[in-house]
Amino acid sequence: MTLPLLALIASIPILVALVMMVGLRLPATTAMPLSWAAAVLAGWFVWDMPVGYLLALTIQGGITALGILIIVFGAILILMTLRESGAMETIQSGMQSISPDMRVQALIIGFLFAAFIEGAAGFGTPAALAAPLLLALGFPPLAAAVICLCLNTFPVSFGAVGVPITMGLSYLRDLVDAALGTGATGLLFSDYESFGVVIGQWVTIMHLPMIFILPIFMLGFITRLFGPNRSWRDGFQAWKFCLFSSTAFSLPYLFLAWVAGPEFPSLIGGLIGLGLVVWGAKKGLAMPDQVFTFKGSRAWDPEWTGSVAAIEETRFTARMSQVRAWMPYILIGLILVLTRIDELGLKAWLLSKTLTISSILGYESVEESISILYLPGTIPFMLVALLTVFMHSMSLGQVKSAWLDTFRRVKSPAIALFFAVGLVSIFRGSGADDLLLNPHQYPSMPLAVAESIAGLVGQSWPFFAGFVGGLGSFITGSNTVSNLLFAEFQWGMAEQLGLSVQIIIAAQVAGGALGNMICIHNIVAVCAVVGLAGKEGMILSRTFWPFLLYGASVGLVAMLMCFVFLPDIF
Repeated sequence: MTLPLLALIASIPILVALVMMVGLRLPATTAMPLSWAAAVLAGWFVWDMPVGYLLALTIQGGITALGILIIVFGAILILMTLRESGAMETIQSGMQSISPDMRVQALIIGFLFAAFIEGAAGFGTPAALAAPLLLALGFPPLAAAVICLCLNTFPVSFGAVGVPITMGLSYLRDLVDAALGTGATGLLFSDYESFGVVIGQWVTIMHLPMIFILPIFMLGFITRLFGPNRSWRDGFQAWKFCLFSSTAFSLPYLFLAWVAGPEFPSLIGGLIGLGLVVWGAKKGLAMPDQVFTFKGSRAWDPEWTGSVAAIEETRFTARMSQVRAWMPYILIGLILVLTRIDELGLKAWLLSKTLTISSILGYESVEESISILYLPGTIPFMLVALLTVFMHSMSLGQVKSAWLDTFRRVKSPAIALFFAVGLVSIFRGSGADDLLLNPHQYPSMPLAVAESIAGLVGQSWPFFAGFVGGLGSFITGSNTVSNLLFAEFQWGMAEQLGLSVQIIIAAQVAGGALGNMICIHNIVAVCAVVGLAGKEGMILSRTFWPFLLYGASVGLVAMLMCFVFLPDIF
């Protein structure tokens, strides 16, 4: 069978997901099982993969998905525990009193608070927390949704304590080991773990221009669409506070990515940046000359609102001190640091509790491991959730409610995740060297697509690599799953075109964050919390333009890195 035809068949599972979720607007719980089924059929009828092998690969993907799901569960459990204890309302109450200027509020809540929540939890939770808070401060619901989706972008590559890199690139482990074995020149890593660190470092460089450009652009964009004067200038007048906010975030973000690894840039960087900007706002540092507001809801266009239009009267109440409310997140950061430093010995001990399942269904090449205690969902998330019960004097009923709500919230993501990662595992296994598993010795499904596209796109691929990552997030609802889905494809593209693998993979990770703006999963979630159900298309039509701007920026930086600054890097 010809390579173009193989590439077309290999693309069908992705096209199925795209048509199901975008064209037919079906949920991921329906689309991903159908997409997985398409991959199974392609593997069975075209690649002639044994049925048992396809099932073994699906189980392998399920084990990987379980590790991700434990992290998702732990992250949501912390949020639900803080909601039940009153800590989250206390945090929201503290946010309300910082400044009357709605541009300042948009940056503090939609950018910095959301960045911290992204680092701690990820998986769509920042917009779901930040958007209702902006509503409570008097923002039009549509404006609140657009702000929270677009400003929560650069933290996403390191969301949920670095999971998009630490787990999202896990299927590259064999390729990394092979590259080290060949003694290729231009390697900036010595093992898989250091490979993830290098990718995180390059990702920050790709995000850096937009960390300073996007906040200014978004304030102008929002005041042009929703402001009383319909003016870009109203937003741009807060440029000094935008630069102050971007600097406060980017300095710890860059430092932690380059020194400490991918787990900390958004979590700790977001927390430090948030503290600095809140302090600066209270001191009047770099504040706009005039206070801007969106006026009352009576002046709004009816299409900006939904079922909770007049929410500006809502006030949050402090249920405890701010220190006590923030203490669980402070503990999470501290425990993460202590368990990621090699010299302390905790990391080695936690990693020693690894469960490895070898020869799944008798296929020696199919195995998977899961380090249950080292997963941040277990330590620190679940551990801190239990400690919070005592720190916040929670009742048994509150604890029960938090845990039950967490189980309810992870049910749908679990279904979609298991099938999505199962699909990725089949993609990977389709290129096996064993004649019994791949009788025609066809290239793997992602590699077939990569080889075909390479001939069409050529050396301009670095510009488009980020958009592929964004497409993955748009389809799957997750930067992590986008990386699982497309990282090997991106590696194959880089090798086919003689480009830097490290830079192209970094562009994939950075691009996966772009998809946060247009991701159907996130848009549906934010619509639900601001009362805009049924207006998802209206939001997508507004977030699409910042997505293009950001994607072009990442693409230009990737091109410069590949051909000007780092042309000899592997």
